[in-house]
Amino acid sequence: SLVATGLCFFGVALFCGCGHEALTGTEKLIETYFSKNYQDYEYLINVIHAFQYVIYGTASFFFLYGALLLAEGFYTTGAVRQIFGDYKTTICGKGLSATVTGGQKGRGSRGQHQAHSLERVCHCLGKWLGHPDKFVGITYALTIVWLLVFACSAVPVYIYFNTWTTCQSIAFPSKTSASIGSLCADARMYGVLPWNAFPGKVCGSNLLSICKTAEFQMTFHLFIAAFVGAAATLVSLLTFMIAATYNFAVLKLMGRGTKF
Repeated sequence: SLVATGLCFFGVALFCGCGHEALTGTEKLIETYFSKNYQDYEYLINVIHAFQYVIYGTASFFFLYGALLLAEGFYTTGAVRQIFGDYKTTICGKGLSATVTGGQKGRGSRGQHQAHSLERVCHCLGKWLGHPDKFVGITYALTIVWLLVFACSAVPVYIYFNTWTTCQSIAFPSKTSASIGSLCADARMYGVLPWNAFPGKVCGSNLLSICKTAEFQMTFHLFIAAFVGAAATLVSLLTFMIAATYNFAVLKLMGRGTKF
């Protein structure tokens, strides 16, 4: 759970931070090179701003959810260790174990008075965290949703890669049989701009000059970084789901008195 939490925070931070800046860079590229009429890209700007607000919410949600999953994994692991009896267990782990398995083992009198209040608090916390099945279900649904986000994050990478490949063909004309003037990047083809947008596309040496700008290079690499962040987040969610499923299965079987 600790590794998955770190990977989740890293992936979400990379996805949200780089994705936000990449969208801003795309907005500047569109309004500078592909359309001079604000009406052509007004809808695109609204969509970009909406996505940026969604990014803010995504970062906040995953920060809280990652912390909850880490706590759930910590307390559930403590309960599993208490059941197997091969490690010392924290008081919170004992409280959770009693919640999940339906009973609570007795303890010695030493430190009983000092631990009583903390154990009661942790026992109440265990009633909420002690339902790994709920976390498995929520994480499974979230993984499906994030799989779609991961797929969508590949779309701008594909568009920019195609544009970059076209620029390489223009820079090295010997590698293609087409004339330089016919090699274009058309934003309308990808649905970024409406078909009546003017010019809507950039061709030849003008496109090559755009590809050489630091703004284009930075935006392209930011989208790649956001894609990597989405992949890291997906891996962390799968790790969370596997760990939570294992803990839930162990606690369920041990709670019924079943032996492996």
